[in-house]
Amino acid sequence: MAEETHNEKSRANGTENIVYIGKKPTMNYVLAVVTQFNNGMPEVTIKARGNAISRAVDVKEIVVNRFMPNLKEKAMKTSSEELTNEDGTKSKVSAIMITLAKD
Repeated sequence: MAEETHNEKSRANGTENIVYIGKKPTMNYVLAVVTQFNNGMPEVTIKARGNAISRAVDVKEIVVNRFMPNLKEKAMKTSSEELTNEDGTKSKVSAIMITLAKD
C-alpha cells in the first residue's frame, strides 16, 4: 500500500516516466505517453504484461507513426514474471518494456 501511494505521488508530480498498459482504450495510453514527452521527459517507458502486450506495441506504433515521428525506440526488453494466484499457485506471465526517447 505504501508503494502505491509513492507511485501515485510521483505520477502526480510528473516525475514518473513509466506508462503501465492495462485494459483501457489504446488512445488513453497514447495520450499518456505524448503528455509525458510534452511535459519535458527525455524518455518514456511503456510496460505491459500478458494480454496487454499487443496493446503496448500498438501504443508505441501510434505514438511514433502519428504523433511524434522524432522519437526513437531506445530499448525493448521481453521477460517473464512469476505471479502467485489467489489460490497460492504460481504462474508465469510474459512481460514487455519499451523505452522511447527523443531524437
